[in-house]
Amino acid sequence: MESVGVALGLVTGSYLIGALPFGYWVGRLRGVDLFAAGSGNIGATNAGRVLGWPYGLLVFSLDCAKGAIPPLVAVFLYQQILGPTIEPLTATFLQVGAGAAAFLGHLYPIYLQFRGGKGIATGAGTVLVLTPWAAVGALCVWGISVLVSRYVSLASLLAALTLLTVHLYMVKHPWSSPEWPLSLYLTLGTILVFVKHRQNLRRLWQGQENRVGEWPMRQILLRVLHLLVNGVWFGGAVFFNFLAAPAIFRSFDEVVHTAPSDRTGYLPLLPEGATEEQKKVLSSALAGSAVGPIFPLYFAMQAVCVAVALLTALSWWSWGRLHRARVILIAVSAGVVLISWLVSEFVSELRVARFSNDPVTAQAARSAFGPWHGISLLLSWLTTILAGGCLILSAWLPHEINRCKADSHDSKNHL
Repeated sequence: MESVGVALGLVTGSYLIGALPFGYWVGRLRGVDLFAAGSGNIGATNAGRVLGWPYGLLVFSLDCAKGAIPPLVAVFLYQQILGPTIEPLTATFLQVGAGAAAFLGHLYPIYLQFRGGKGIATGAGTVLVLTPWAAVGALCVWGISVLVSRYVSLASLLAALTLLTVHLYMVKHPWSSPEWPLSLYLTLGTILVFVKHRQNLRRLWQGQENRVGEWPMRQILLRVLHLLVNGVWFGGAVFFNFLAAPAIFRSFDEVVHTAPSDRTGYLPLLPEGATEEQKKVLSSALAGSAVGPIFPLYFAMQAVCVAVALLTALSWWSWGRLHRARVILIAVSAGVVLISWLVSEFVSELRVARFSNDPVTAQAARSAFGPWHGISLLLSWLTTILAGGCLILSAWLPHEINRCKADSHDSKNHL
């Protein structure tokens, strides 16, 4: 019972910390009631819009901190009060409970009769502690979305979805102990974020949502980001397909044919008198075991690069034919990346099935493996070619002067 009381005390304290209305207080110090100004929200976005972006950043930092501190110290305080030993599931419950309480405190603060913000900054603080890599991915999506669309609300919703998706992808068993409390919190938190943004969704649908104002560095940042992801995408594809993967397969073929050697710790890999076919099968299997774990990272890298390239290119859609062609090429490339990823997963399944104890299954897998592996290679090479085309088009990124010419040309066509 003592442990339950301590846990409830920590959760209650977390709620009271999360409920601290920093945005409202900063506004009051500046002589402004944020409930009656701008969008009527006390969060960082409205604070920045009404009070200026330095104050918006201040509110964001404070709201983020009040979300990060409770889950950061919950387990430590629990151990200090009840002893150093704590089970993994209990630790997860404490951290998630503290983070969730702080998040709810921001959404429904007792100090302001439960009228709170939308939870983005405070939620970001909690997840930076609870699932840092997923949080970093979500923050990147938020920043890119604001840069491309200038809609903070849309960026926040996309970041929430990204956070949940990345967590579910990264964790092997997200709904098993001790991970399920965090998965549940992220799922319910994403739903709550959408509920709190329902008015924003309506305005986005109607084309009436407020945008962040244009700023001088925006187009420069868009061009730099577009060029960077195209370079990484093409360079990664060339390195993996034409340098790394062939070198790995050649290396393992040499290792198998020269074993025992220093590469095998002078231990034999095959029995004496192994056939050439057995050596070929073993070298291929060993090379596959080395390359296989790279594939998820490789395709994830491609997916991120092509998504960012497409988002940045979409912001230039109306700037002329070349920029519309750029969007179409990247969209086609995205489709090829997705198909290539799915085919690669299927080939991996066939690779394992070739050694099934069921002779019929093994024979079918061996017959299908060769053709499907060839298709996978062709798709991979096609992706590299398309990535190269996207990179070449990056030599003609738009500038304001190009937009003026495009607008002028369109105006003449309508006369």
